[in-house]
Amino acid sequence: MKTVNIAIDGPAGAGKSTIARSVASELGYIYVDTGALYRTIALYMNENGMSETADIINALDKCEVGLKYIDGQQRVFLGDRDVSEDIRKPEISMGASKVSAIPEVREHLFNVQKKMAEENDVIMDGRDIGTVVLPDADVKIFLTASAEERANRRYKELALKPDCPSYDEILKDIIERDYNDMNRPIAPLKQADDAVLVDSTTLSLEQVVETIKKIILDKTGVK
Repeated sequence: MKTVNIAIDGPAGAGKSTIARSVASELGYIYVDTGALYRTIALYMNENGMSETADIINALDKCEVGLKYIDGQQRVFLGDRDVSEDIRKPEISMGASKVSAIPEVREHLFNVQKKMAEENDVIMDGRDIGTVVLPDADVKIFLTASAEERANRRYKELALKPDCPSYDEILKDIIERDYNDMNRPIAPLKQADDAVLVDSTTLSLEQVVETIKKIILDKTGVK
């Protein structure tokens, strides 16, 4: 039986993970957070003091990245260690942008992502899902928001933490990451030709979830 694959792409801080997770839960699909996979590799490199591309490539075989579903929630593992919270630190976000530009890293994770899509009805989010990983996805969505609104959301998310960066620092990081993601030579961030654009700048979380859910149901013909 053919599986249903949904691709959600977009820039950092657009809310892809939160939205995709909510929609997947409501529709009964498996949610695959591809960004978490890259973040986990970045965490491994950061903890082991690796910054040179050659060192990162040589260490890939030792970097066992995996996703597990525990009590219905996706958890991210580095070997036997649950790193779901560790990979959300700002410095790891920037590291993920760097490692995701390395072709060998993308190839290392490509098969993991494809296998999940072949075996399950999935909603997969990232930067190049609709253009590279799942070019034949049943539904493709490009979710975005202004850089200022994305920075504001991220600042509110981190505000209660003692080491929270300033709004200006977060905005600077988002603008820098947008540039890096859109200009990397391998699988740059861009909207697929057949993707539906959803701009969430002025929408609430609930409105975005309902908008994307309707797009999926309309395009797949599921009632």
